[in-house]
Amino acid sequence: MRRFPLSFIVWIAGLWLAGLLLAGAGAVLAQTGPQRTERIEAELVAMTRWVAPGSTVVVAVRQKIQPGWHTYWRNPGDSGGATTLAWRPAPGVSFGEIVWPLPERQPVQGLMNYGYSGEVWLPVPVEVPATARSEGTLPLRVSALFLVCSDELCVPEPLELALDLPVRSGEPPLNGRDGAAIRRVLETAPRPAAIQATAALAGGVLTLTATGGPLAGVDLSGAHFFPYQPNIIDHAAAQSGESGPRGLTLRLAPARRLAGAGLTDPVQGVLATDVGAFEIMARPGPALAGARGSGTLTGRVPGVEAPGWTGVIQAAGLALLGGLLLNLMPCVFPILAMKAAALASVGGDSGAARRDGLGFLAGVVVTFLALAGVLLVLRAGGEAVGWGFQLQSPPVVAALALLMLASALNLSGVFHVGAGLQGLASGPLAKLPGWAGAVFTGVLAVVVAAPCTAPFMAPALGAALLMSWPIALLVFLALAIGFALPFVLASFSPGLITRLPRPGPWMVHLRSLLALPMYGAALWLGWVFWRQGGDLALVLLSAAAIMLAAALWLAGLGQVARAQGRGGVVALTVALVSIVVCGGLVVAADRAARLDGPPGQTPAGDGPVSQPWSPSAVQSAVAQGRPVLVNFTADWCVTCKINERTSLGSPAVAEALARSGAVYLVADWTRRDAAIAAELTRHGRSGVPLYLLYTPGQARPRVLPQLLTEGLVVEALGSAGRTR
Repeated sequence: MRRFPLSFIVWIAGLWLAGLLLAGAGAVLAQTGPQRTERIEAELVAMTRWVAPGSTVVVAVRQKIQPGWHTYWRNPGDSGGATTLAWRPAPGVSFGEIVWPLPERQPVQGLMNYGYSGEVWLPVPVEVPATARSEGTLPLRVSALFLVCSDELCVPEPLELALDLPVRSGEPPLNGRDGAAIRRVLETAPRPAAIQATAALAGGVLTLTATGGPLAGVDLSGAHFFPYQPNIIDHAAAQSGESGPRGLTLRLAPARRLAGAGLTDPVQGVLATDVGAFEIMARPGPALAGARGSGTLTGRVPGVEAPGWTGVIQAAGLALLGGLLLNLMPCVFPILAMKAAALASVGGDSGAARRDGLGFLAGVVVTFLALAGVLLVLRAGGEAVGWGFQLQSPPVVAALALLMLASALNLSGVFHVGAGLQGLASGPLAKLPGWAGAVFTGVLAVVVAAPCTAPFMAPALGAALLMSWPIALLVFLALAIGFALPFVLASFSPGLITRLPRPGPWMVHLRSLLALPMYGAALWLGWVFWRQGGDLALVLLSAAAIMLAAALWLAGLGQVARAQGRGGVVALTVALVSIVVCGGLVVAADRAARLDGPPGQTPAGDGPVSQPWSPSAVQSAVAQGRPVLVNFTADWCVTCKINERTSLGSPAVAEALARSGAVYLVADWTRRDAAIAAELTRHGRSGVPLYLLYTPGQARPRVLPQLLTEGLVVEALGSAGRTR
């Protein structure tokens, strides 16, 4: 007879003892009655007071969610996770699926989620075996996992729930308040119906038609579609449509992935209307007859909360504050110089000052709304773009660099804008251009300032790009007003205007001084273009800049000659030819940028060593138990570069990264990158900078402020390292 070694016997005994301990722990954890955490209370309750052998009983997980927190529907929407139930096996007992109540729409920082707040019941049908002993009890045990989230934080809450349900013969009565609530959920929950539905994707619109059953012959006024699958629709976009004699038509914004791949599979989900909520399966196909008519549908239906005005007002307020702070961002300083020169030029003329203030406001508002319109059109077409996208295009960067150079040469007196039209009797530099000049200053300010997403501005823009287009335009309007407000207030303040110096010869020197930041802006944009296009592209752009400078110098000579009655036709003709050559060089520079691409990365010096960002790189590092610091940046973002120089590129941060074992990843958005744009959108942002710190064991990353300090980064890395 073979004898087992003592170690093997001890091992078996240990496993048996561990099993007993785990079973005992489960019995202790699974207690009847409510189970609580700081954010949620949950309890397993039944619809009836008892259950008969061989029958079906409905039990439900009742949630009481703390104010400011929420849980999720089966499809959580843009973020989150559905509640899961893991039932413990019981002899002869079978458990059905959750009967999901109609969810609420929950806007969170520009995203749209589907879930529940307050008190909610999740019913589950349970089949009781006929062999269940009468006058006994049916023990039910379930491990429930809730993802409980606020606007800023998500916490997984696992709870062990238990119910000892009496088994008796006869028809059981309702179980008080819980029983009535469960019955109400079952009566109003989405259910199958004799509804035919089709879906078609064309022109960037997902059109869903549904006819028959309870929809036929009914005057519908509201409808909303909740898909079961992810990546079907843009959850935050408005849903519009029309009702017909036999049903309805809904026009939905498709998700980016669906817009790119096309519609091949059926679309399943819940169609919520003002006559009830129904489960439908829309197969790809043409629109159904009778689904269209004159009745206009709204997105609001009973039991479904649309994004309230609170979120809209909050986004607009953040945009207004962001616009104000945008005046303080580094890349706006050259435009501040232009505004100061324009205001100083009018001296005590309050009428001219108000004219310039309103002109500047008009230029800012029109340009912001125009850029917003372009952005929204691209979004509707499936483009993954974000704020500041105009500086992701090398030809746009080249044009802006040359425009900054032309503005600097104008301030330096090389040539004059609108000299003849302005009637500068006292000299070409006595006044800057009037209404047209003020409007142009506003336009230029927006184009140059847009890449610098100030604090409070990025969340507001992220929300705007995920909301319906009227709300998005409202947010952009608030941003424009905030940006223009300081200059407009100054122009309408008589006391301030009277204190400004009178025009005089000093303005020649002031304009020359104010030209310096414009030259600096031109150099910065040239550096951005080099980072995007490489060495040859920069050489060609430099040649274009020389030709532009020569053309404007010749134009200035022609203006002086004409003012003196000497014609100046030759100088102006050569200037025109030089402008044409400059345009050809810009085209060649853009072609070289497309062929050569950006230069290689420069070494980090004493700062931290970085690696390129990718979702897989983040997942791999976190799986190894290492914190991850991600820097979403771009070469055209001056705020990003200041943070990198002062707070991210220091030896102290490199040491903190080494001590914590963290990985430093850089997501470079200098040129358009769909993956980076999608990640920014996922975090409710539409521009850079964005700084994320992933800590192993935590579901969501920590979002660091947009204006960093070295101490803040070191402290954050230290905290992440201590949790390993």
